[in-house]
Amino acid sequence: MFQKLKSNFLFPLQGLGLILLFMITSCQNSPKLTSGIDTNNLDTTVQAGSDFYQFASGGWMKNNPLTDEYSRFGSFDKLAENNREQLKGLIEEIAAKPAANGSVEQKIKDLYNLAMDSVKLNADGNNPIKSELQKLANIKTREELSVVIPEMLKAGLDPFFSVYVDADAMNSSQYLVQTYQGGISLGERDYYLENDAHTGEIREKYRNHVSKMFLLNGFDEETSAKATQAVLNIETSLAKAAYDQVKLRDPHANYNKMTLEELQNLIPEINWNTFFNTLGIKEMKELSVSQKEAIQEVGRITSKEPVQDIIYYLQWKLIDGAASYLSDEIAAQNFDFYGKTLSGKKEQSPRWKRAVSNVDQVLGEAVGQMYVKKYFPAEAKTRMLNLVKNLQTSLGERIQQLSWMGDSTKIKAMEKLNTFHVKIGYPDKWRSYDALDIQKDSYWANIQRANRFESEYMFAKAGKEVDKDEWFMTPQTVNAYYNPSTNEVCFPAGILQYPFFDMNADDAFNYGAIGVVIGHEMTHGFDDQGCKFDKDGNLKNWWTDEDKKQFDSRAQVLVNYFDKIEVAPGVFANGKFTLGENIADHGGLQVSFQAFKNATKSAPLNSIDGFNAEQRFFLAYSNVWAGNIRPEEILRRTKEDEHSLGRWRVNGALPHINAWYEAFGITEKDAMFIPKEKRASIW
Repeated sequence: MFQKLKSNFLFPLQGLGLILLFMITSCQNSPKLTSGIDTNNLDTTVQAGSDFYQFASGGWMKNNPLTDEYSRFGSFDKLAENNREQLKGLIEEIAAKPAANGSVEQKIKDLYNLAMDSVKLNADGNNPIKSELQKLANIKTREELSVVIPEMLKAGLDPFFSVYVDADAMNSSQYLVQTYQGGISLGERDYYLENDAHTGEIREKYRNHVSKMFLLNGFDEETSAKATQAVLNIETSLAKAAYDQVKLRDPHANYNKMTLEELQNLIPEINWNTFFNTLGIKEMKELSVSQKEAIQEVGRITSKEPVQDIIYYLQWKLIDGAASYLSDEIAAQNFDFYGKTLSGKKEQSPRWKRAVSNVDQVLGEAVGQMYVKKYFPAEAKTRMLNLVKNLQTSLGERIQQLSWMGDSTKIKAMEKLNTFHVKIGYPDKWRSYDALDIQKDSYWANIQRANRFESEYMFAKAGKEVDKDEWFMTPQTVNAYYNPSTNEVCFPAGILQYPFFDMNADDAFNYGAIGVVIGHEMTHGFDDQGCKFDKDGNLKNWWTDEDKKQFDSRAQVLVNYFDKIEVAPGVFANGKFTLGENIADHGGLQVSFQAFKNATKSAPLNSIDGFNAEQRFFLAYSNVWAGNIRPEEILRRTKEDEHSLGRWRVNGALPHINAWYEAFGITEKDAMFIPKEKRASIW
């Protein structure tokens, strides 16, 4: 599924090791090539036109029931299990051997072994954070917060808001310091503000969780109760000031560039010169205060709320951030709320999986180098570039054929398409981890050092020229993204494998799977957010007024359609919130289907396994989203995730694709039928 992190648009589908040889256009009728479709995934008791998701994936769902470890398990999660096994093999091989101090091998070994050492973790208890808790308890004045808050931010914690460095949306060649609303541990503001029964239950269980965590970290019952109330009060205030999910998707509303002096006048309660100097950003002249009302509320809280309440809140952010790296008792309580209550999981992932994931997170490109060497053949990069080129050609053809877009806008759209920066497999230049210090003291201490290492790496970019060759994902990530600021599409090695690509299958399967992924990421450059950025990655209008009006009108068709989808009894999808991803799904299907038809024009494909080529294209797409999900996770994702649920990325997307109707003979008698004049038609 797709995901967004700040300005990056991602296609996260978790991953497996690589088997890759692209068969793009040649020898498609060779008996050696299969359909790529596993007929065991189907549920033929259901008509394709009544519930295509169930028809295409019902067998998969039956054969892959949810285990206690998962709140959602899909075909991409199944992929992730294999990928994690491969990383485990690489890491454990290193962890079992002697390693020179300061080497990458030593860092991987010591971090993994600490994560796996349950005896030491349990013996340490909460000792690794005791001195930090005491340091926070010793705060006497509000002036100290201008140092304490940035120190916590550098250590990877998130009190009040976050600070990051990214391309300036209005001047994409330069890095700019930016703030982003935050500080609420439930992640989504609506958990604090809505009053339906489910949300009220979540809030009450969160209150109990906070109290239990204070108790587990040595606070008495009376103090824990006071601290919990302080946390809820402050986080609710932050939530009230925060932008909702729809407003966060408006790049203009989230860009507020100002000088440091203007920020000081806007929010005088914090000494911003001290704040940024503590972060390590020296002589900063300007920044973007992304959601200024949220940061103004931070100023009010830090100047008006009792100092002791602020201390409790900061102590909570420390406890909450460190919980996964402390004793089993503390980690279990953390999972009980975030895993069980919020997502519906029944049990925590095995220790080795958590350890592998954290080593991968801390030393991502170092592990990535090993992964690529073992699992990603060099020739795959070239073959993938060829497939991307085919999709670019198809999108260009579709742009030129648009009846609703004028010539001047088409010229700008083609300029943007032709300047896409394409990244495949792995970076050409690898990161150095020489400055990262991993010791044998405690798991949490190393996580903090790793966070400070990453903070220094990021903040060192402030005011410098953007490095367009930098990667925002590691090669082993089963994911992909489009970044509007650099106008780039990126497909790491981890995603280039089944069920996205099958070296033994023909083009019908591969264009339906990896082809739609590519088309999806390209379409993000032209979705309701991406269309506001020009070919250079600047937030700059390149549309005529009439063409933009036409685009918005056509996009509204998807908003209205998804708004009516009932994902759970009385709970509906949010068409505005999910619009960007729904446009990208729609465009990805359209663009890849046309590329598939272009690729097979001179040598049409035969029917295989009872399905013609066009049918296999849509079955391959649907199988990417095969999965089971718990009721709690449906509710959580509908609140927090800008991607539609897997079922609706099929049953919500395909009724707007004319070729799907033709492939399966869908008529007005079928439940999924939409009259042609009511279907979305954008890219």
